[in-house]
Amino acid sequence: MNAGTGDRDGEFVDGTDRGRTDRLKTGRGPVTGGGAVLFSDAPGGGVPSGASDPASARRGAAGAGAASVPAARPAPSFRPGGVPARARKAGRWTKVAQRIVPDDLQPEVLRLELTELGDAFRAYQRRPEPDLAVLAGLHDRKARAFARWADVTGDASLREEADRAAAAARTTREMDANRRGLLVDGEGPAIERLLTRGQGVQARNVLEHVQTRSPLPGADARLAVLMLTLRAARTGSGNVTGQDLGGWLASDAEQVLQELVEAGWLVLPEGVTAEDVLMSRSEEPTQVTVPSLIPTQPRSFFFGKVTRARLSGWAQKVVGDRKLRKKKAGPATRLLAVYTAAHSRPDGSLAGAGEGADGLALDVVASFCGLRPEDVAEHAGLLVAADWLVGDVDTAGERLRGRLAERVLPLSGLL
Repeated sequence: MNAGTGDRDGEFVDGTDRGRTDRLKTGRGPVTGGGAVLFSDAPGGGVPSGASDPASARRGAAGAGAASVPAARPAPSFRPGGVPARARKAGRWTKVAQRIVPDDLQPEVLRLELTELGDAFRAYQRRPEPDLAVLAGLHDRKARAFARWADVTGDASLREEADRAAAAARTTREMDANRRGLLVDGEGPAIERLLTRGQGVQARNVLEHVQTRSPLPGADARLAVLMLTLRAARTGSGNVTGQDLGGWLASDAEQVLQELVEAGWLVLPEGVTAEDVLMSRSEEPTQVTVPSLIPTQPRSFFFGKVTRARLSGWAQKVVGDRKLRKKKAGPATRLLAVYTAAHSRPDGSLAGAGEGADGLALDVVASFCGLRPEDVAEHAGLLVAADWLVGDVDTAGERLRGRLAERVLPLSGLL
């Protein structure tokens, strides 16, 4: 028979089976059946009831057959600030910015705001994706709440925390604006940009690559090289249709495509001619290859498929702009539209990457567009007529100065 069990009706007295101890009386006297009730929280730390000292308790336990003694209950655990863990689990206190909000903090509306603010920050940390606009709003709330808390308690450290939160709100909002290309602090209307600042940098890298690697000097070939480069930038291959080529180059598309193939810059599938490519439809496009962009070669670009698609879509929007088509803008004018969009600040003013001066170097613009420097002004005038650039464009001092029209600002490269 196990220690702590009685031999009358098989009833347990050590509390291991609640269903069979209902009729037993707990107390400090002996229990019939040869056992003894043990109290882990009684004075003496587990002394059997009825024993006068620990030694007699041990003797009684030995006579019963080495009964197991329940472990003593642990003392309540404490966290920094002296708050018991049981109180924390019971929800009787809350924390915000590593500070415990007192239960008796007054006014009540301040305590509730701090409580909700702590929950809001913790919920933000669990978000799968960051949202800088939401985070800036949380920092604003924290700045106001901590400033009020400092007023109530006179704690200077709370005031410092409020100031840090206000600064964090400003910084976070500026980061969000820079990433999305928005004007902040009332400088102008919010504009939804097609490219982020980082994608604007990538777009300019592609333009520089085309400027230096185009196998043919003409503007029509450069435009085809630009658009095909964006299609094949990641894997060296990309899909193209006859409608694409016709939209870029009109009646010269077949000739330009054939010249790129003969120059070795472009490879068509076996048995496919330039004429066949022009006949391909969107449901069955032709996959073309640009050998210099195949990943086995030293990579020219380092961006993912999302950025590649965004850049390709951006260039397509520029080249296929409705007003440019209406004005029958040629390849050189469309290349100038692409270049000015990529090299513009959020407000639309033209500027070179890394240059302090306003405007663009005329010789660099001409080189990209396949033009002579003295011909740039004529094509800039066509962009003004198409409401791509505003009317104050000039080419004095060997620089092209101007600003994108308001309708074009979403396509700005965000210098």
